[in-house]
Amino acid sequence: MLTWRPENGTYHLKADPRWLRRILWVAGMLLLVRLGFSKEGMDQKARIDLIRGLLREVAVTKVPLPYGKKGVRLDAQGKMDQAEARDEMRFNGVAMKAGTPAQITKIEFKSNQLIFQLNGGGKSGQKWYQHIEIGMGEPMPVGAQQQAVAAFGSSVTVNFGKSVPDLTVPQVKTLLSSILDFERHSPTTMYSPNVPPQIKEAIKNHKVMVGMDRDAVLSAKGTPDRRVREVRDGAEQEDWIYGTPPHVLFVTFDGDQVVAVKQY
Repeated sequence: MLTWRPENGTYHLKADPRWLRRILWVAGMLLLVRLGFSKEGMDQKARIDLIRGLLREVAVTKVPLPYGKKGVRLDAQGKMDQAEARDEMRFNGVAMKAGTPAQITKIEFKSNQLIFQLNGGGKSGQKWYQHIEIGMGEPMPVGAQQQAVAAFGSSVTVNFGKSVPDLTVPQVKTLLSSILDFERHSPTTMYSPNVPPQIKEAIKNHKVMVGMDRDAVLSAKGTPDRRVREVRDGAEQEDWIYGTPPHVLFVTFDGDQVVAVKQY
């Protein structure tokens, strides 16, 4: 702050604590604004596009994936850390063999990483649907036991080593291509002349429809999270259950054919 000294007719600069606090406050706010507008990871639109394009997408594993929280790691070029993956499988076991249908059930965005959970991730081997019974129709006869399918999952972490760039869905699929096959087709189902065109189209879109057989459903949705057998109207039927609440898909087979599809 400038002050006037009349005795000698000069100006002098005098430090005022209030002005000093104001200057420091303004400098701090400018720093916060700069940090707030600096890019930290992917922007919101790119994240939303990836969630829309990849969440619930079904692929097939190309390599075995370990159980546990860590899963496998890829670098910015999509190359897997082979040594770490072998250590994880040696200590925690194999959760998903090569050729296993894998659904992306969660995407986590970090400043320098993208984390994809597959089939619920590798933290827990027991799911809610491994503890319930479906009470529909007549009681299940003695000896007709429920068949619980192992519900193990894993995860893939892509470490960029710097701020994650704004990526498109095709770019992410390319990054994951050493681990996951998104262009999967079942030769016995997709290219068989005996399969109606509408069923082939449903398989391409990962949909299930009445009239499909078990191979077609496996090609469209992969292995179910749970199977439940029941006797209804004197006939034994089997439900294949996919997903977790609030999004659950029930596919009912009578013999080898789908007779009902219910989405909740």
